[in-house]
Amino acid sequence: MNKLKHFIAVLIPLLLVNPTIAQQYKFKALVLISRSDDHSRMMTAAKPFFEKLGKDNQFKVDYTDDSSKINDENLKNYEVFVMLQLAPFDISYSQQAALQKFVEQGKGWVGIHGAGLTGTEFLAKNTKYWQWFEDFMGGVAYSPHPAYQKGTVVVEDRKHPATKNLPARFEISDEWYEFDKSPRPNVRVLATADEASYKQNKPMGDHPIIWTNEKYRRMIYIGIGHDPSVFTNQSYVILLRDATLWAGSK
Repeated sequence: MNKLKHFIAVLIPLLLVNPTIAQQYKFKALVLISRSDDHSRMMTAAKPFFEKLGKDNQFKVDYTDDSSKINDENLKNYEVFVMLQLAPFDISYSQQAALQKFVEQGKGWVGIHGAGLTGTEFLAKNTKYWQWFEDFMGGVAYSPHPAYQKGTVVVEDRKHPATKNLPARFEISDEWYEFDKSPRPNVRVLATADEASYKQNKPMGDHPIIWTNEKYRRMIYIGIGHDPSVFTNQSYVILLRDATLWAGSK
């Protein structure tokens, strides 16, 4: 009993002096980035951005470009997997299986930009296609994107936790990924690209750019996010913050 009293007497003053000792992380997020040269500037800028985002919002961030971290044992340590620019065809079969298991267990997945490169266009010869991932993305295949340019995002669903704090519309510069068709029949569309605000490669008409597949508990895809300038766009910062917090929520 005396030892317990002594422990409490020592601990309480420490907490009063440094309340961060008592702070508990809400969850841990693994941010897995692409090693592609095309994304090198984004990758450099994203590390301090996500570390600050985590610090400001009480979640722990582990940031890496080592795809070997995608395995069952390591993923047990995380509630959220942020797939930043990393294409599904750039990870091995065993890593694909581990990520699929992680998602199907109800964990959170935030896919950004290049994470949505579905289809066989970039698939190496004699490589098995990960059909599950295409279905996970709403059954769409990536189509070559237009030139990098400024355009407008139209926030369609402002009831979802990931988009509820966004304005109805916001401008951003990006590559404006296109797909062979709209995923709308299979997903919950949160925001679309206003095709009148930029020059398309092949107009989609209905052009979702942010969506979630509600067959999975905490999945969100954000098609915009090619260039480091997005980290200076307040609406995009809010989007990533709220999307990650939602993906990590219980």
